Amino acid sequence: MSQSILKLVLPDADATKSLGFTLGQRCPPGTTILLEGDLGAGKTTLVQGIGSGLAIAESIVSPTFTLIVEYLEGRIPLYHLDLYRLDPTEVSRLNLESYWEGTETEPGLVAIEWAERLPYQPSDYLRLVLTHQEQGRQAELIPVGDFNLDALMPLPPE
Repeated sequence: MSQSILKLVLPDADATKSLGFTLGQRCPPGTTILLEGDLGAGKTTLVQGIGSGLAIAESIVSPTFTLIVEYLEGRIPLYHLDLYRLDPTEVSRLNLESYWEGTETEPGLVAIEWAERLPYQPSDYLRLVLTHQEQGRQAELIPVGDFNLDALMPLPPE
């Protein structure tokens, strides 16, 4: 399935959370979002919005030191992973595919920060790249495989 890349301007952290909120409300179980961007680009802020959209009451923080945090009480589970402190050889030993394949966990939404460190990816996912701009940041939403970006529309206006 060939879909186009969607680019959004996010002028502030609230807009980033709003995008995340919409993703949290609309993504079905089994969704994987691979997040890329420099330090401070808004990856964790976006995941906080996803958590709100999933009706997760627990505070969402970056799992940089714990690697994986599972939030199970929302509309669907949120599995928040942060690979910042790992190199690809360490990542390959974690068997992260069990999250997006749902083999050992209830299918939910998998959000992986620093996804460029993954030595392997699921066959279908949303690649979301956050970059700094003069005013705010830009989000590029890139559907991969059979990921249906159209099912998430409309996304918040710029």
